[in-house]
Amino acid sequence: MPDSLTRFIFGRLTWESFPFHEPILVATFAVVALGGIALVGVLTWFRLWGYLWKEWFTSVDHKKIGIMYMVLGLVMLLRGFSDAIMMRLQQAIAFNGSEGYLPAHHYDQVFTAHGVIMIFFVAMPFVTGLMNFVVPLQIGARDVSFPFLNNFSFWMTVGGAILVMTSLFVGEFARTGWLAYPPLSNIGYSPDVGVDYYIWALQIAGVGTTLSGINLICTIIKMRAPGMTMMRMPVFTWTSLCTNVLIVASFPVLTAVLALLALDRYVGTNFFTNDFGGNPMMYVNLIWIWGHPEVYILILPLFGVYSEVTSTFSGKRLFGYTSMVYATVVITILSYLVWLHHFFTMGSGASVNSFFGITTMIISIPTGAKMFNWLFTMYRGRIRYELPMMWTVAFMLTFVVGGMTGVLLAVPPADFVLHNSLFLVAHFHNVIIGGVLFGLFAAIAYWWPKAFGFRLQPFWGKVSFWCWVVGFWLAFMPLYILGLMGVTRRMRVFDDPSLQIWFQIAAFGALLIAIGIAAFLIQIFVSIRNREALADPTGDPWNGRTLEWSTSSPPPEYNFAFTPVVRDNDAWWDMKEHGYKRPLSGFRPIHMPSNTGAGIILAGLSVVTGFALIWYIWWLAALGFVALLATAIGHTFNYHRDFHIPAAEVDQTETARTELLAAQG
Repeated sequence: MPDSLTRFIFGRLTWESFPFHEPILVATFAVVALGGIALVGVLTWFRLWGYLWKEWFTSVDHKKIGIMYMVLGLVMLLRGFSDAIMMRLQQAIAFNGSEGYLPAHHYDQVFTAHGVIMIFFVAMPFVTGLMNFVVPLQIGARDVSFPFLNNFSFWMTVGGAILVMTSLFVGEFARTGWLAYPPLSNIGYSPDVGVDYYIWALQIAGVGTTLSGINLICTIIKMRAPGMTMMRMPVFTWTSLCTNVLIVASFPVLTAVLALLALDRYVGTNFFTNDFGGNPMMYVNLIWIWGHPEVYILILPLFGVYSEVTSTFSGKRLFGYTSMVYATVVITILSYLVWLHHFFTMGSGASVNSFFGITTMIISIPTGAKMFNWLFTMYRGRIRYELPMMWTVAFMLTFVVGGMTGVLLAVPPADFVLHNSLFLVAHFHNVIIGGVLFGLFAAIAYWWPKAFGFRLQPFWGKVSFWCWVVGFWLAFMPLYILGLMGVTRRMRVFDDPSLQIWFQIAAFGALLIAIGIAAFLIQIFVSIRNREALADPTGDPWNGRTLEWSTSSPPPEYNFAFTPVVRDNDAWWDMKEHGYKRPLSGFRPIHMPSNTGAGIILAGLSVVTGFALIWYIWWLAALGFVALLATAIGHTFNYHRDFHIPAAEVDQTETARTELLAAQG
């Protein structure tokens, strides 16, 4: 075959693109392939493909989509954490002339992939899945505003994750750090496909995230139950609203900056070059105008989780509901005024640094107010140290340390010393693990009975809890010490043997966290096997205070047959205290949209188009894009695809729920 024809058909894709020369990658591919074959075999043996396609993959039910988001986050956590283990092991042994076991180009890919996966494909799916599942139930809605768009958003996120995983076995990933600063990410310094994988994976996933944000904003603003004014919304719904406002305002910036970087790489523009009118600092500003709100996109929903958990397990109303709402809104606004503290060291000048240093310190005030609200909620409460409450208390202790180190880094002179050190790495993980991941584990334990009708088995949950908490402190406190000693981040080998003990302690902490993740997986497995013994007949195992507990566990597909009327911001508590009475008239027929495979098809075509653009397979990129447009246009004609839920079925469900409430007294 002539070379020109080969290049036309395969673009840059050659046999050399497959990492046969990398033993670690070959072994990883073998394990993944065998696991995939085993999974396919099990699903085929039990004839589950049809069930999964009809009931899950094509579902437009917000609850099932939320659960699938969480599953995606858990799967990608295993990949992202394996990268962390590889880095910690490399740093623990690369002393006294040893080069360790990771070559430099592989190590650079590992730390880049770790950051990208943990932020975009672990934390974001977990947070989005949580909001998808809980918010419509909390506001008394039958589903989100745009159910198909919800399905499409999920599969676009999956599409981005697939491209990142593909880079492990076909080509390579970026070696630029997780934000891909130019000029390192420009074509002159990164001529391989790694940065292109980065660009198109995040573009595809970013489309899904933006559309999900629009969907949830519309749902919260337009679909609340009668009587649920803005100041009667649960705090989790408030934090979700602010989160999705941040998503809609910031993710288009990420889309734009990646598009400009792609133009620099593909067609030779000079937006982010050092010559021809370009400016790499423009990229840094734009990426952090997205990047700092992204931090609050991750943490704000978990602040809502801690509010729900603290109130429930203290047996009290949340202290200072109004101030909590105002603090959330203030954080949302201020998150746009602090982005430059991420690059104090890049020559902005004293006046600019002073402004952003002050705003960074100010943003800690509403966060501190939230902490006091939770403490005052616990004060004189009947605290039950169930697993969600344990995670919440651990968060309070851990997050305060991360917050204090953040205020230290907000001082520009201190940041000049610590910015490129392991101190900053420790701070970032302190707030993300202690704030986001601890909150996600609290949320999973808290809402698992609502999703599946039975509790999680507590023993393995507590094993996971203690391994995570102890492992976190062992893994990241040494990094604070190393940072204060001047050790820079992203280093692969070290010359000073006195540093090794600190890296070994950090590696041991990472091993404990790995045991914590394994214990969490065992907890899920054991709980599913013993679900009958763990079932909760009341449907409200924690004696919750918000509206989602007024539905059956798990909720029916339509959530609420009769839309509830809300009189208080502790809606479910108010109903139980004053007697819940089911309406006897005014029933309206329920129409719910049917499942559709269009979302998964559109996302699949997006992945094909992205892969073709990465490898310069122009004919496939054009074909994929045309098919994408045709499928999208074709789906717009599917507007008569609703199904009707019979009134008898609805009445039966509502009668059972009324009897349950009567039994609860």
